[in-house]
Amino acid sequence: MKQLLTVLVAAMFAAVSVAAMAQDTKKMEKTDKMEKSQKMDKKKVEKTKMQKKKGEKMKKGEGKKAEDKK
Repeated sequence: MKQLLTVLVAAMFAAVSVAAMAQDTKKMEKTDKMEKSQKMDKKKVEKTKMQKKKGEKMKKGEGKKAEDKK
């Protein structure tokens, strides 16, 4: 009888442990997805900033060319 009780307790412990590991894995996957999306958002913001800076440089350069022609 003691062996049966021991086996049942061990089986319950194993089941609970596996369930906890599965839940933790799901949380980590969600966190990874969120981090990746945040990185992508940062890259998009940086890319638009770079494009704006390039556009400003071109405008300044165009103004100098117009002055040189006069």
